[in-house]
Amino acid sequence: MNVHRSAAVLAAAVVIGTAAPAVAASPSPSPSLPSGLYGSGDPTYDGVWRQSYALIALHRVHERLPAEAVDWLAGQQCANGAFPAFRANPAKACDAKLMVDTNSTAAAVQALSAAGGHADAVTKAVTWLKSAQNKDGGWGFAPGGASDANSTSVVIGALLTQGLSVPEVRKGTKSPYDALLKLSLPCADGGAFAYQPDKKGKLSANADATAAAVVAVLGGGPLTAKAGTRGEIACADTPDLTPQRAAANGASYLAGSVAKDGYLKSALPGSEDQPDYGNTADAVVALAAQGGPEAARKPLAWLERNSAKWAEQSGPAAYAQLILAAEASGADPSHFGGTDLVKRLAASGPTPVVASKDDSDVSPWWIVGAGLAAGAGIGFLISGRNKRKRP
Repeated sequence: MNVHRSAAVLAAAVVIGTAAPAVAASPSPSPSLPSGLYGSGDPTYDGVWRQSYALIALHRVHERLPAEAVDWLAGQQCANGAFPAFRANPAKACDAKLMVDTNSTAAAVQALSAAGGHADAVTKAVTWLKSAQNKDGGWGFAPGGASDANSTSVVIGALLTQGLSVPEVRKGTKSPYDALLKLSLPCADGGAFAYQPDKKGKLSANADATAAAVVAVLGGGPLTAKAGTRGEIACADTPDLTPQRAAANGASYLAGSVAKDGYLKSALPGSEDQPDYGNTADAVVALAAQGGPEAARKPLAWLERNSAKWAEQSGPAAYAQLILAAEASGADPSHFGGTDLVKRLAASGPTPVVASKDDSDVSPWWIVGAGLAAGAGIGFLISGRNKRKRP
């Protein structure tokens, strides 16, 4: 889940990946950009994604979500329930020329669930996601596209925020876990997950896909994933591979990949290997989910020492990824390598609601819900915070 879903953009040339241009952060969005949007960079390819991750990350650390930011995200939804990467004119109905995708939709489901008050929009989005499920049980980036581990994983995260049983969300006889297991490599090949089979059907280890799949199986996604206590991280081939065993194998691959330097690497064509900050942050969440905070200690420490400049250059989604990594592994995102990640992320969007001295620990949704219940007898459905969950 790099600053945006990686392999999808490279493949479609319209989504963002590890090679996508950095989205610069700023104290507030540019006047030329939509009001309520986090970040000052061009939102064409990542508007909904970065907005969703920003809201999810702020929710995870108990920050109050600006209504303007939540409304902007909700306004991106099309009538059929799907979300595009960015909708320049929300007043204009979505048409066939506007590309909607599963990643943006699933991320928005998680963010709106965290915000509360958008049950109808969330229900419509989940219904659309179910309609886009492939025969193998998974999802591709675009409706009808071949299933990939990243897209399937982010949709699993959305399903779990709604209390749905993932094994029961089926297309024919296949569930999302069936799709992920088809992309799991044996221990002889590292135990990782592949993004997709290549044209010859061969699977190749992919760290981004592996981190996404591990988190999906163990915690769902950025809104609900949390540190586990599952003990040793090791790879083992079994006759009947389960999602949990595949997740443990994937975590073992990630642990081995960061064992030497503390970070994952990415290489662009014609260039040397470079540190991959976003995938390393996602690996921290995956390792913590499988083996507890101690399993993520080394890559987390590397991020604390080295990620500040990357986050500053890359913007809201990067700050959100680091917050989620810190929060899932027991670190303090307000003091992360000398940087207050929460303050930096919040400063890149609308002015948040300021809590009064006597209600600073009370969620505004509980306040609104209590008022509605007392005055009109109407319950207010709230996305609870189970230490998480985005991403």
